[in-house]
Amino acid sequence: MKKDFAENDTKTLLVSRNALFLLFALPGVAFATWISRTAATRDILAVSNAEMGWILFGLSVGSIIGLLSASHFIDGKGARDVIIGSMFFMIVGLLCLGITIYFVSSMGAFGSLLVFGVGYGLAEVALNVEGSAIEQKLGTTLLPKFHGFFSIGTLVGALSGSAAISLHIPILYQFLAISVMFVLLVCMLYRFLPHGTGKKEKSRNKKRAKHTSLRMERRVLLLGLFVLGMAFAEGSANDWLPIVMVDGHQQSVVTGSIMYTIFVLAMTLARMCSSYFLDRFGRVAVMRATIMMAIIGMTIVIFGSNSYFLALGVVLWGIGAALGFPIGLSAAGGDSENATSNVAAVSIIGFTAFLVGPPFLGILGEAFGIRNALLAVLLFVILSGIVSSVMRENASS
Repeated sequence: MKKDFAENDTKTLLVSRNALFLLFALPGVAFATWISRTAATRDILAVSNAEMGWILFGLSVGSIIGLLSASHFIDGKGARDVIIGSMFFMIVGLLCLGITIYFVSSMGAFGSLLVFGVGYGLAEVALNVEGSAIEQKLGTTLLPKFHGFFSIGTLVGALSGSAAISLHIPILYQFLAISVMFVLLVCMLYRFLPHGTGKKEKSRNKKRAKHTSLRMERRVLLLGLFVLGMAFAEGSANDWLPIVMVDGHQQSVVTGSIMYTIFVLAMTLARMCSSYFLDRFGRVAVMRATIMMAIIGMTIVIFGSNSYFLALGVVLWGIGAALGFPIGLSAAGGDSENATSNVAAVSIIGFTAFLVGPPFLGILGEAFGIRNALLAVLLFVILSGIVSSVMRENASS
């Protein structure tokens, strides 16, 4: 009888895992869909690059609001309800964005991106909390694979955006189609997620919690520092790699685009194939190996010259940067009593690296050249390597 219950439990968790794979892909699809139409949006709204930067700032503000408020909502409602709410915000934001672009409203686009960003930030935390919980229950490494599906979603969104541009499909119709797909998939998938993950219950052992809080806070800060460097490495490639190739290495625009595609593919494959190595060799050994690959890859990109050698550097950079963020979140979720707040804290630090890091790199690039600016990213990756021992399994979990 107990065996039957255990089998049913495992089957339920596997169904939840599969549903979450698809839900992780949706924000990637939505984000890449928007990114694919940024140039067209700028032209339709007839704004300068500086004005477009302020419009894009709405996405950053909304994302920070979503990230900072996510743990509060998860504590009260559970991760599943927050995931559903976050998807609703993204759907509304994307639809309103299409409408405001159609009616040529810059302020409307800013507001729409803010709403979209709130949903994106909420999803970033809630999906990882749910994923971390399923990972702990199944006893196998899953968060890199979940993030791999986000990367797949990004590729799908970018390809569909390119197809829409080639077919001259208006932005409003494209965003409407993506929104309808979102609604259908969310309605199909939400029922398979467990209810109440991360919902806060009053602790019966406050004395023990107080005794361990200082140690846990120190660990979370070190995890945050680790994730900061690795997320900076990933985010800087996302925003600057094509420009590094074109301006820094005098490659063609097409070559720059190909190099970025190679980076995304390398990162996606690394995430999808990482579970075997993590379960066999452990987090610390795998992370140190991948960090070394990132260091070698970035060094090649900064100082190399031959196109094929640069491509090798990009592959190593992609593989090296792939696992830091998801494995950092996995480690943060290892403490069952504080999983929600820990994952939320590390998510905020990591996502801040995505938002603040690339503009900071641009400032350095103006002063010292874009290739030399990457040395700052390299230093942060080395720092992540120095504190990588924090990735060890938490004894208290």
